[in-house]
Amino acid sequence: MSLILDLHDAEATQTLGFQLGQLLVPGSNLLLNGDLGAGKTTFVQGLGRGLGIAEGIDSPTFTLLNEYLQGRVPLYHFDLYRLDPSEVAGLNPELYWEGIEVSPGIVAIEWAEKLPYSPPEFLILELSHRDDSRQAQFFAKGKQSLQMLEAIAECL
Repeated sequence: MSLILDLHDAEATQTLGFQLGQLLVPGSNLLLNGDLGAGKTTFVQGLGRGLGIAEGIDSPTFTLLNEYLQGRVPLYHFDLYRLDPSEVAGLNPELYWEGIEVSPGIVAIEWAEKLPYSPPEFLILELSHRDDSRQAQFFAKGKQSLQMLEAIAECL
């Protein structure tokens, strides 16, 4: 199953993130793909607001990972833009999606196509933009993620 949404602007992208932030449960993994400027960080900013995170969310392009622990669910925000796929394993992203050494939360990974391996369950969000319009396309892998995608489709 896939879900395609037209987003008119950055505000609509943030609103989509906000709505998902209210729906997602601990253990949800979001793999975000799209060109520069497609809205990945904008989406995560809305996601953070939907989770009740008051702190400003910036792209972790240079820090690679930002942890936001004060919302209703922790948010772990990765940005793999500056890394080669061979370098990503050193971040140990599985520690976050497995929730073993950190509190289970929402894992959002920008430039997820650079992951050498993926979580067992995830939602892929492909963001694209042309001229003045943006588009979001969701795909799900795994039973829980498919149920989440169905819930998203019903709410939007």
